Amino acid sequence: MINIKSISETMDLKSMPLTARRALEVMGLFFLGWIIVLGQGVLAPLLLAFFMSIMMLPVYRFLQRHKVPDILAIVLSLLSLGLIFGLIIWFFSVQIGSLISDFPVIQRNVTQHLKSLSDWIGSKTPFSTDEQTKFISEQSNKLLNFAGTFLSGAAGSVTSVLILIALLPIYIFLLLFYKNLLLRFVFLWFPAEKHAKVEDTLREMQIIIKSYLFGLLIQVTYMTILLGGILLIIGIKHALLIGLIFAFLNLIPYVGALLGNIIGVLLTLASSSELWPILAVLGTIAGVQFLDNNILMPRIVGSKVKINALATIVGVIVGGEIAGIAGMFLSLPIIAVLKVVFDRTEDFKQWGVLFGDEKPEHSPMTEPAMRDDSEEMRQHLERKNEIEPPHK
Repeated sequence: MINIKSISETMDLKSMPLTARRALEVMGLFFLGWIIVLGQGVLAPLLLAFFMSIMMLPVYRFLQRHKVPDILAIVLSLLSLGLIFGLIIWFFSVQIGSLISDFPVIQRNVTQHLKSLSDWIGSKTPFSTDEQTKFISEQSNKLLNFAGTFLSGAAGSVTSVLILIALLPIYIFLLLFYKNLLLRFVFLWFPAEKHAKVEDTLREMQIIIKSYLFGLLIQVTYMTILLGGILLIIGIKHALLIGLIFAFLNLIPYVGALLGNIIGVLLTLASSSELWPILAVLGTIAGVQFLDNNILMPRIVGSKVKINALATIVGVIVGGEIAGIAGMFLSLPIIAVLKVVFDRTEDFKQWGVLFGDEKPEHSPMTEPAMRDDSEEMRQHLERKNEIEPPHK
């Protein structure tokens, strides 16, 4: 008879050469990425539903504590989520409607700005007005051709969005309904002696995801009110729309803030014949963003897991390549979850270090203590970098 135990001992990862173990890790990550790319149409809605179901857990558990039947508690939780998103969509549509009604004014302001730009170019360069007009006409035709191609592809995107909207409530309902079954499935993957660590990891993941997503919801609300309110007081037209667009784009790390600034400037240019509002918008956005990054957001979300800037930017780009805008939004919580898992897995601790922001105060080249992978060293670096343990 074949001795299964001796075979498993022979194939133990720790007994393999270091280069072979690292090669297996890289191959595993490659095939995982390949599976994600191939199955993005299925995985993106599932991940989105997973994060939303975790965000809804407090409402669901509150209803269960008050003896509400399981299915009714899930349905009421879904209705509360639908109400929040419905209010956001209604507010956005009202602001877009206001922008469309001002289209004649926007057209006139854009024409005036183009004329001023043409006069400035004519005074600084040898290009005549006719040459500028010809150039603008050529570029406009290219832009229209690009827009036509984009819109033809957008029909498929709209269909995908509608399918996503239809599937999300079903996925969320089933994830909440079968949560105990799914948890049992996770525990059965590991031997009994590892169950305590698995439970601790799952609880930390839940805390991190909830604090992050609730923090984002609060951030969108106060950024819209704060930025939109200040711009409204200054007298900027479509101030609330600028605030709402910037608040949502700001959820995409680093890239979103840049896009938000550009859209804010374009909306201001189109809505005003003067240039001073642009400086007011840029200055207000800079002030509100500084307040958000350094005071408000750290207090709301906390510093339970810090992801370094390099991992964040690469994650956003990779997420955008795999699943578009949804991937960019989901990239940070996914990296945070992976970091929690890697930090608590003996064979993958180095990947948790790569994602994290527990920066050593001294170089591991000169300080051998910084090469230690013990729990004590990890806790020491977390204290030095003011990272709060997730379970607190």
